[in-house]
Amino acid sequence: MSIKRAVIVLAAGRGTRMHSTLPKMLQPIAGVPLLGRLLSTVSQLHAAKTIVVYGEHGEALQQALDTEGRFVWVEQAEALGTAHAVLQALPHLEGCDQVLICYGDVPLIRVETLNRLLSLVPVDALGFMTMAVPNPQGYGRIVRNTQGEVLRIVEDVDASAQEKIIQEVNAGFFVVPSSHLVQWIPKLVQNAGKTEKKSEHYLTDMVAMAHQAGIKVDSVQPIDSWEVSGVNDKVQLAALERHFQRSEATRFMQQGVTLLDPDRFDVRGEVTIGQDVTIDINVLLEGRVSIGNHVSIGPHVSIKDSVLEDGVKILANTVIEGATIGPGARVGPFARLRPGTVLWHDVKIGNFVELKNARIGFGSKVNHLSYVGDALLGSHVNIGAGAITCNYDGHMKHQTTIEDKVRIGANTSLIAPLTIGHGTVVGAGTILKGDVAAGQRIHNRVQHRIVDNVLPQKNMASQQQKKD
Repeated sequence: MSIKRAVIVLAAGRGTRMHSTLPKMLQPIAGVPLLGRLLSTVSQLHAAKTIVVYGEHGEALQQALDTEGRFVWVEQAEALGTAHAVLQALPHLEGCDQVLICYGDVPLIRVETLNRLLSLVPVDALGFMTMAVPNPQGYGRIVRNTQGEVLRIVEDVDASAQEKIIQEVNAGFFVVPSSHLVQWIPKLVQNAGKTEKKSEHYLTDMVAMAHQAGIKVDSVQPIDSWEVSGVNDKVQLAALERHFQRSEATRFMQQGVTLLDPDRFDVRGEVTIGQDVTIDINVLLEGRVSIGNHVSIGPHVSIKDSVLEDGVKILANTVIEGATIGPGARVGPFARLRPGTVLWHDVKIGNFVELKNARIGFGSKVNHLSYVGDALLGSHVNIGAGAITCNYDGHMKHQTTIEDKVRIGANTSLIAPLTIGHGTVVGAGTILKGDVAAGQRIHNRVQHRIVDNVLPQKNMASQQQKKD
């Protein structure tokens, strides 16, 4: 029988300990908001519906994370605990057999771990995650009988001295039959305030209710305790960030990537890396990045939304965004490739060169201190030091086309739109406006001349005295 499952994501935390104007659920882990990372994971479960319970900043969360309307958003107007939060979602569970309850500030849970929990818990049983910690202070303790059956979860504030020494603690992530959930949650909320629990509506009290009703209670533990670690402040956020980055570094090294220092390597996106790739220190990969085989990336390099094909060499302090770099190309040091840049085979881009929306043909070189924007360069073109394409007239961008085997001298200004024909040589210092036919030699350098008496008279007299 196919199980129709719903996911409830509890995301109503105010995040006051973040001390930030950015909502807690939008604080980033590896460039992705906390809640966004969790939603991406639970989306892989293909549940019938995913319900997000939010507190403040609901509109901001939806705009950032759900422009396509994939999730059901429900407000918890008052922060009265986790059971009260689930209560807000109950009207949306009609037709569902089973409910998975997750936490929006626990971003590193793996879909494999959630699937293991779901597969081990029958549809008519209650299941949840636990973990063993050496210092359980602050956690809900798992109380079992002598047969090992779970009796209840007792919160740290309510635990007795004997219960406080228990090291198995609640890690959250409950799986509950929806028919039981809709019965238990209203009772939990109604009973709040009748004990010493300070009117908190504890979701964990479901465990005791299930045991008393004779319903089977199962528990599983994650392989890595970091999977169920939550975020309440910037210290915990930074700790999870470092753990995530080291995990990514380990994954790539296991695939054969050479990282010269795994602790100084960061990934903030979807990255694929081929064989025999070497990456130096302080390299940042963002967005969608594809790196081929036999690629070398130097230190202090940033690469975003780009493709590096086989044999590419990126030298130190280079910034690349939205570019495609062809086989055997060499870029840097201190180069900047902006969106729309395409380099063909064996192109060389040197130090302090900036490219934007430029297609550079086979074997061409832009080696020093140049800007090439909105340009199409053929093969075996050489751009001299300090040359620039003047592509913007204050209102519009214009294209420069440079055909094969053209040589552009140092300190030239190419005022677009223009086309320079095959094999043309443009002399150093030329200001070029208008098309040039193939095979031409062109320059318009102004002859220099010496201007007398440019210094003040007293300085000239002083210089004359020195000569005397």
